Amino acid sequence: MQSILNLIRWKNLLMIALVQLLIKYAFLEPYGAATGLDTLGIILLIIATVCIAAAGNVINDINDIETDFINKPDKIIIGKSISEKTAYNLFIVLNVIGVGLGYYLSNTVGRSGFFSLFVIISVLLYVYSTYLKQLFLIGNLVISILVALSILIVGFFELIPNITEQNQTIQLLYFKTILNYAYIAFILNLIREIAKDVEDLEGDTKACMNTLPIIIGKEKTKYVLFILSLITLLITGYYLVDSLYNNQIAVIYFLIFIIAPLLYLNIKILSAQIKTDYTHISNILKWIMLFGMLSLLLYTYNVTR
Repeated sequence: MQSILNLIRWKNLLMIALVQLLIKYAFLEPYGAATGLDTLGIILLIIATVCIAAAGNVINDINDIETDFINKPDKIIIGKSISEKTAYNLFIVLNVIGVGLGYYLSNTVGRSGFFSLFVIISVLLYVYSTYLKQLFLIGNLVISILVALSILIVGFFELIPNITEQNQTIQLLYFKTILNYAYIAFILNLIREIAKDVEDLEGDTKACMNTLPIIIGKEKTKYVLFILSLITLLITGYYLVDSLYNNQIAVIYFLIFIIAPLLYLNIKILSAQIKTDYTHISNILKWIMLFGMLSLLLYTYNVTR
């Protein structure tokens, strides 16, 4: 069981579930948004999203067996703890559950077209792991878009089906807020994906992949990472000054848990030299994403104070 949990990256899946719960119960519900899912509905949406993401992790590991023997031989699961056949079966079962629940939910909210989102995400995760991740920047962008979609999909199911002429403005404002979080998740994940490419440079080179550090070199990639991280810091700083300046708790939270780690991240990127430095950078980004999503609790605080 532990091997399966590690294979599907249970910690990352837990973060997806937490974010979707926070969007509904720490943001939309406290503000009285007109939502489309009840408690069972949001649970099913979480299960669907998590299953498809888990399937993506499984197929990614299946296709990374060769490079993982070089990049992280101590973390190999398929071929050691779990057979490749079992992994493929798990991939199929998880996709069937995720897409099946997506079909049910789409019809439940009266938006059958939303079903295509689950199919597209499932297909893209497969194509990413088998082909796109080898291409210059394309794979990084696709997986980061999919991370952002795991946040946006809550807005699609909760807000869009309940838009009326009377509440259109406020519903779209809620959706825009979710979109902002999705954008931050996109750019932070993009930075992390590129950092992981530097971390896996040796194995990816032997596998004849065309990742950013392979094409332009590790040193130039470091400056790309720095620019992206600096842009994120500036955007977050602008948001703090423009939207949160009169909320003391929010300002303190963002300064300690978002701005300070981003500053630290920029410093670590510039000083990065060896593989473990980029592993550290990747871990920093995980914490920033987590604290960024936990900031959704500030919306509940604003309502209840």
